[in-house]
Amino acid sequence: MGKLQRQLQSLVDSKKLKPTDSLWKVGLLFPDRWSHWKGELLDFEFSMQDPIQSLLDVEAWDED
Repeated sequence: MGKLQRQLQSLVDSKKLKPTDSLWKVGLLFPDRWSHWKGELLDFEFSMQDPIQSLLDVEAWDED
């Protein structure tokens, strides 16, 4: 999840995504990896309607 978080932060910084965009937009940008990332997001109890900022606000990932 840290990798996805860094990628999304870079896209927000470059203005390709807005922090208020929904997480489902990730699927448009990474269609080949979307099923993996969607599963990970759901495991961390994110919904696809959550804003990208909610993922960017996570300070540490507990990925046991």
